[in-house]
Amino acid sequence: MKDLKHIYELETLLQEAHNDLIRQAKSRGEIAIGSVCSLIPEPLLNLPGCFSVRLRAPRTGSIEMGTYYMTSIMCEACRAILERAIEGGYQFLDCMLTPDACAQMNRCVENIEHLQLCNKDNFFVTYADVPMKSDETALRHYVRQMRQYVLEPLEKHFGIDTSNEMLLNAVALHNQVSRLIMDIGDFRMEENPRITGYEFAVLCLATYCCPKTSLIPILEETLAELQERQPDQRSPYRARVALAGSEIDDPELIRMIEEAGALVVADRFCLGAFPGREQIRLKEDEDVLTGICRHYMEGGQCPRFMNTDKIKERHTYMDRLAQRFHADGIIYQQIKFCDYWGYERAYASRVMREEYGYPVLSIDRPYAVGNAGQLRTRVQAFVESMEIKKIKAQ
Repeated sequence: MKDLKHIYELETLLQEAHNDLIRQAKSRGEIAIGSVCSLIPEPLLNLPGCFSVRLRAPRTGSIEMGTYYMTSIMCEACRAILERAIEGGYQFLDCMLTPDACAQMNRCVENIEHLQLCNKDNFFVTYADVPMKSDETALRHYVRQMRQYVLEPLEKHFGIDTSNEMLLNAVALHNQVSRLIMDIGDFRMEENPRITGYEFAVLCLATYCCPKTSLIPILEETLAELQERQPDQRSPYRARVALAGSEIDDPELIRMIEEAGALVVADRFCLGAFPGREQIRLKEDEDVLTGICRHYMEGGQCPRFMNTDKIKERHTYMDRLAQRFHADGIIYQQIKFCDYWGYERAYASRVMREEYGYPVLSIDRPYAVGNAGQLRTRVQAFVESMEIKKIKAQ
């Protein structure tokens, strides 16, 4: 297929945490807010006058200093982000608004704060308590935390307007980006998709790491381009897979999976389209902030939600996703030493295989995948096993 017009531009942007679109927004006087978890709702970080940047460490090499402060048995993503902060990679941030969600990421953020690795005069960090179950009591607590540790600090430190009107504007922006991403991603449902999983991952990841208003023209043009794009007459892929698990902030992992023969048609992971790019539906009779928090609590698929209903919901959600995108199998992956996904991967892999009947590949992986030969070999073997299953079924 012909290369998408903007794919190289976006690939280049994703090579840097402090990219050109962020620089342009900063030059306009906008506030850059560091984000480390989807449990701080994105619209709250993208009110007029500010924008969110999901922290990541592209082109990671050594993480020796991050390991020194956090030990070698901590999540490699957390250590890599701390390493990048020590290198001065996040000096552009004006604040970090973070949740008490993952203890390991909390240690990373606390090190950034206490070591003063972002040294702007007005730089600050907040920590909000977020729910581990989904019910009305948890929702009320969630709303209070978001008001106290997100909206009020933004208004106090930067004069950001946090009124209902501005919250509605932020939701509208979020939904506009989400509609574009989902419309682009829907092409993956085709028998011979006109977009690869890697290309989609580049487009989707950019919406987490760059100011959203700057990306809308690129996404609109790409959607129009895809409507006219013709796929290769013969697909180079031997199987279709849904990819689930902990955050993937480097599309090279998906490129590697696809080079091994498995087209990634659905992305149920942190920084993917599901559930992060599902539109927010507000109720007319409910406060705007409550409606936003309800969407993230009830629609959230993070394994941090530990009540039984949410655990079962994650399995049915994955089943619906795999069916909708006609996946032949599912790959569950986690970054090494990720606590939540370590448990979820082990349990969900068994459930999806034994109770739902999917071929499942379960892997833990380093943060920086590179050209991991062993991982590539496992994916190739998984593809072959799905092919054999198809042959036997005929």
